[in-house]
Amino acid sequence: MRRRGLFPPVDPASGKTLKNKGVEPRSTLTGNGRVSIRRTRWQAKAGGGVMPMDAVLDAAEATVSLGARELCCRLNATGKSFRRTAEQLKHAAQLSVGQTLLREVVEAEGKRVLAAKESGTLAPLWQAKDCLVKTPQGKEVSRVYLGVDGFMTPTITDQEKRNRRQKVAAARAKRGADKPKLPPLKRRKKGTDQRYKEFKLVQFHDENMEHRLVSVTRKPCAEAGRIMRRDAKQIGFEKADERIANIDGGPWILNLLMNWAVVLSGWCLDFWHLGQHVNQAKDATFGQETEAGKQWAAKAMHQVRHAGYETFWNQLVEWRGNQRRAKRKEADKLLNYVASRKEMIIYDECERRGWRISSSTTESQCSAAPHRVKGPGKRWDTDNAEAVIALETLQQSNQWKQYWTTAAA
Repeated sequence: MRRRGLFPPVDPASGKTLKNKGVEPRSTLTGNGRVSIRRTRWQAKAGGGVMPMDAVLDAAEATVSLGARELCCRLNATGKSFRRTAEQLKHAAQLSVGQTLLREVVEAEGKRVLAAKESGTLAPLWQAKDCLVKTPQGKEVSRVYLGVDGFMTPTITDQEKRNRRQKVAAARAKRGADKPKLPPLKRRKKGTDQRYKEFKLVQFHDENMEHRLVSVTRKPCAEAGRIMRRDAKQIGFEKADERIANIDGGPWILNLLMNWAVVLSGWCLDFWHLGQHVNQAKDATFGQETEAGKQWAAKAMHQVRHAGYETFWNQLVEWRGNQRRAKRKEADKLLNYVASRKEMIIYDECERRGWRISSSTTESQCSAAPHRVKGPGKRWDTDNAEAVIALETLQQSNQWKQYWTTAAA
């Protein structure tokens, strides 16, 4: 039996043959350079053109191939700007990409990463129950740490956008009448109310930092809490024997942990942050760089780490009783800070169970994840900054290869 030909194609709605509208060119940017082809365009009587060969050549019908997208994102991760990254692409990969197209490709890919994480297409390759470690008593348990923190990101304010718009409009007005007419400007995207906005970071990791899951959001604290619950579910956080939160004690972080009710074995106030408050109180009451103040602070930090909260608290109360007027107010600040974080000051228990007492891993992540969006002169729309940071979280979560071989395709 003779097989029916593929062309001319048939309109599935009407069952009639589509009309040949001639040959049109198509260009695709690939990892090996730009590839141009010519293919036939077909049109139904009801309107709307189709080009079946596009789907045959590339299932995604993309004008930038998967390989080219990965090259753009990979080199952008270590670049200082889109202009310099475009130069590096041309030099290292013989791939000519304009900085505008490069920016669009990178930002769009970052948004795909966020969507893949949200949908579960990009799920972590590790589970909390498999993060095994030996306790000081020799027992093998599964242990996972949770860290939450914020960092500031440079953004474009709405006023800056207005000023840019006015400059472009003024330059257009100076164009001669003999020059080609330019297309109208696109609708202006609203900027921020401040030059810097806080982004939230949530990180789960094991004892040796071999397994990590990092997520970032530009949205308010409630969204950070939702992401924390989402990621905890994906790694089976509740199935770990020991679940510890190492945090700096910021009020919004405390509220987030309590409101979103992630079940924890314990939460620990970062030891360095407590020491910072103790030293501020020491300087205010003993004076800076005094030997008596240094000895008092050293004794207080030793007691809180090894003797427990009650011994530490009693020393603070005794010290406060010796202060007067302004110095007593400074002492009260420290006591209020410590009292409101009593449940988190468990360093003696942490030492007994072999737990970390520092949130330095999360603070380091707050420097590593947004490094591409920070720097002199950089300004971002918040959604684009979030997208670029999302690409870096792939590297930090050891999901780069996983994304490009599964979710991106």
